[in-house]
Amino acid sequence: MAFEPPPRLVRALGETPRDTATDDWLRRLPELAQEAVERRDLTAERVQVPGGRSSLVVLVRTREGTPAVLKLVPPRSRPDSERAALGHWGGLGAARLLDGADAAGAEGDARAAAGGGAFTGDGSVSGGGSVAGDGALLVERLQRDVSVRSLPEAKSMLEAAGTLRRLWVAPPAGHRFETVAERTGRQAEAMADCPDPDAEPLVAAALAAREELLASVPEGAEALLHGTFRQSKVLAGERMPWLAVGPDPVVGECAFDLARLVRDRVEDLIASPSGVAVTRRRVKRLAEALEVDQERLRGWTLFRAVESGVRALRVGRSQDAELLLEFAGWL
Repeated sequence: MAFEPPPRLVRALGETPRDTATDDWLRRLPELAQEAVERRDLTAERVQVPGGRSSLVVLVRTREGTPAVLKLVPPRSRPDSERAALGHWGGLGAARLLDGADAAGAEGDARAAAGGGAFTGDGSVSGGGSVAGDGALLVERLQRDVSVRSLPEAKSMLEAAGTLRRLWVAPPAGHRFETVAERTGRQAEAMADCPDPDAEPLVAAALAAREELLASVPEGAEALLHGTFRQSKVLAGERMPWLAVGPDPVVGECAFDLARLVRDRVEDLIASPSGVAVTRRRVKRLAEALEVDQERLRGWTLFRAVESGVRALRVGRSQDAELLLEFAGWL
């Protein structure tokens, strides 16, 4: 079968800064997908469309007939980091890693994350031994068309929060996962070059909030976080009612992970005359439900909303940027 990348993936990668390795990955993606299928002795059913914005998702069956998903990720999206996080969670709260072709699989990558080597971002782990070098992950198949976002608002938030809580575990000792300070440091540098002067006050407030938050991290607050958690990342499954997919793992305080969930359905919030009040209640309720400090959650929500808004401005998604920055102004 043909493994052509869906238009959504091509557009999304085109919005990011040009990168020779990513361009080469996208050009060779049909070939890479075919090789990954053959290497694992899989039967490909179809490419998931519209699919994600950062990976090619192929619905497959294993040699034993088990339905699964083969996910191919560009090198800069840290596929080894995702593999290690899924292995560390071991199917608790997240899709289970099934990559039998890497018998060392989750265990070997968890060892790499635990200190055997640093993630290089080029599809390998430096100094940590061999891991799957094709940027592909084989995971259990969930119901990709059924996310918690399909539930009523109150129920969806409850289920999403419960799933997120299960993911917050201690990272492996001596891990090499990116930290919240490192990730937001890179983002802060990009935010400082905001293309819209009108957004500068919000950018300044977000950067100040980050500095204050990092200077006062509560003792013992470090956990392995999903990194990009939102309602659409929680899918219905058979093994458990709801499981998370698509992490971009990071280590830090839980309020950072929860912040992205606060702005879920942002378009509905902006359209509602009570959007400001709903947002503030959401911050309060999520903070109480997951036992994080309300002000720290508000601060990280502000930073992450402004960062996303500035990034949307930079790539020409003006409507998304307007929604995100208006939301950030409510905080």
